Amino acid sequence: MNTLQDALRRAATAGLDRLDAQMLLLHALGRSPHDRAWLIAHDSDPLTADAADRWGALLQRRQAGEPVAYLLGEKEFGGLTLAVDARVLVPRPDTEVLVEWALDALPPGGANVPRLLDLGTGSGAIALTVADRRPNVHVTATDASADALAVAQANAQRLGLAVRFAYGAWLAAVPGERFDVIASNPPYIAEGDHHLAALTHEPIGALTAGPDGLDDIRQIVAHAPSALNPGGWLLLEHGHDQAAAVREQLGAQGFEAVSSRTDLAGIERCSGGRWPGLR
Repeated sequence: MNTLQDALRRAATAGLDRLDAQMLLLHALGRSPHDRAWLIAHDSDPLTADAADRWGALLQRRQAGEPVAYLLGEKEFGGLTLAVDARVLVPRPDTEVLVEWALDALPPGGANVPRLLDLGTGSGAIALTVADRRPNVHVTATDASADALAVAQANAQRLGLAVRFAYGAWLAAVPGERFDVIASNPPYIAEGDHHLAALTHEPIGALTAGPDGLDDIRQIVAHAPSALNPGGWLLLEHGHDQAAAVREQLGAQGFEAVSSRTDLAGIERCSGGRWPGLR
């Protein structure tokens, strides 16, 4: 008899991470990928033929390097469950550092409704988390990929969160508008970087930005002043070794209070600065 425990042993032999294998097996069984306690309690249950077929297909795709989030069709981020597929990057926990900074930088509200812009929203992770935690904020999310915007819009609708979406490349998507916070997790991997070999299933256009990975960040920094209210903040996620270069760009452009924040591993993951003036 082929049991659930046998299926997990097969995955271990194939070199799959145990947690990944458990989540995928639960998905094949039509259960929540978070129901690991049930799986442990039923490890001697037989694996039906239909479930075995689904499990085998998932196992094969995972061995080929496809992200678990794509196989499950969802990813947890900021307390939300976001639908994801190959049209968007898989949201990373590191980006929650950027979300927390954006929430800290937003004005409290009152007579003027705070305005946040999420540039290159992808699945909508940043915009939707802010909208969920600060319902009084007017959130706009942009992307140059119509496919990505479709994913983000579907997530917003399913979650019942009020976010305005705009199509276009960076700030060209919102001409003439001004915001209190502009947050972005843009492409920042250098073309030819060896890390790209492990990311072949994700959209390359959302990953790379020129020879040093900073082309898109340079463009955002150069144009952000015209889209920020006085005292507004520009916050950028970047690579593990790019913080100093991004801070230099922000300072050269005239931003004040330029600094960086670290992720859970202590790596400088986000850098930002405040545009001069009083709110």
